[in-house]
Amino acid sequence: MSENQSSLNFHQARYFVSADKLHQCPDDSIAEVAFAGRSNAGKSSAINTLTQNGKLARTSKTPGRTQLINFFDLNIPGIRIVDLPGYGYAKVPIAMKVHWQKHLDAYLQHREALKGVVLVMDIRHPMKEFDEMLVSWCEKTGMPLHVLLTKADKLTRGPAQSTLLKLTAQLRKRLGDGVTLQTFSALKKDGVDTLRKRLSELLLPTSDDLDGQTDNLTHQPSLD
Repeated sequence: MSENQSSLNFHQARYFVSADKLHQCPDDSIAEVAFAGRSNAGKSSAINTLTQNGKLARTSKTPGRTQLINFFDLNIPGIRIVDLPGYGYAKVPIAMKVHWQKHLDAYLQHREALKGVVLVMDIRHPMKEFDEMLVSWCEKTGMPLHVLLTKADKLTRGPAQSTLLKLTAQLRKRLGDGVTLQTFSALKKDGVDTLRKRLSELLLPTSDDLDGQTDNLTHQPSLD
């Protein structure tokens, strides 16, 4: 492991700012990885488990509470993780759903610092409509995708591994080496090291990043 990898400490994640629209987002950083997923998939719990901070990302018994793009700084300046709005909860008004999708889409299309997406899916209910939209977007753009199959503790090991293997085969046919997958349990803290390792691979800047080559997301396809 390099010196930079050993210095990337997710425990030191701190809230930076929230944005309702793309123009309210902070200036592009060196590197960001965004967490996306349906509002009941366990996204906030995954972020809190990753960072060992139970209060970092908002959690609620009422899905759909995360309505903003939330930026969290890590210990290396210019490197962040981002919590995107939860999507797809039936009790959220249609107008709010449309608003969320619009600014989530704008972020994915135009955020130049974005180096990868973590798609959070409940292992018992994978590949719902929003998940398919995001997978298709990554397929079109070549954006690295890491699939986090949460709530793995709700299944026994056999069914959990079966779901992981089936989805791995399915998605690698479409995205090749551009997709990685894992099981995860916030309750049992299973899969945390695997997630940290993958995030470090995506977030640590290369010489090209530091030279300012950050124009990879201009005019990307939308989530339509």
